[in-house]
Formats: sequence, structure tokens, C-alpha cells
Amino acid sequence: MNATDECIEVCNSLLRGELSAIETYTQAIAKFDGDPERRALEAIRDDHERSADRLRDHLADMGATAATDSGAWGSFAKAVEGSAKVLGESPALAALEQGEEHGIDEYENALRNADVMEEIKTVIRGDLLPALSEHIATLGRLRNK
Repeated sequence: MNATDECIEVCNSLLRGELSAIETYTQAIAKFDGDPERRALEAIRDDHERSADRLRDHLADMGATAATDSGAWGSFAKAVEGSAKVLGESPALAALEQGEEHGIDEYENALRNADVMEEIKTVIRGDLLPALSEHIATLGRLRNK
């Protein structure tokens, strides 16, 4: 696998993570129907949609086909969120927070990967990674209400 192929694979993996987050937040938002937390969760989901769009743009620039589903991580995230929905709001928020922490790990791994293009690393450092830290802070505040 050459460097461009590896970069494409990493970007598609990150995109699948963003797609998983979008799916999971959509599911969680239904649990918070009418709650003030709903607006915060919708804003986080919108951030993940923007991040997915950025990754799709980079994949298109590389002439690659972008992932269209969340894959195995999405199935796992849905299972975690589904069980959290049964247990209540605080566990649901904790599950979302765990997903954000996993996303941070994935982006940090991409930053350490020598085959990931510097242009993409700049976007990760400047936009995508800081958004996840903000999401964790927001979810923590919501859980501690």
C-alpha cells in the first residue's frame, strides 16, 4: 500500500467514525425530545456532519471514493447507545462522551501517521480535533446538571 492509499484508508476510517457519531447523536436526540439538552446534542451532531463533509472533500481531492456508512464501529456505537437509552439520560450522555473520546484517539493516531498528508493533519489539528474536546466539555456539563 502506498502513502496515498494509506492516507485514503485513514481518511475513510475517520469518516466512518464521523458517520457513526451522526447516527448515534440522531438516536440520542430522540431520547431528549423536548429537553433543553436536545439543542446541545443537535449542535454536536451538526459539528460531526461538518467534519464528515470536510473528510469527504479531502477524499474527493485525492480522487478517492468516500465511505458511505459507519461500518463496524457504527454498529458497536449503536448498541452502546441503544442500551444507554434504556438506562436513562446520564448513561446516554456518558456513552456519547465515550464515543467522543474514541474519536480523539482516532484523530491523534492519524496525526502520528506519516502517510497522512500534512494538509489533512492541519485540518485535524485546527478544526476536527478541537471540536471533539468541546463536545466532551459540553457533554460533561449536561451530565452534571
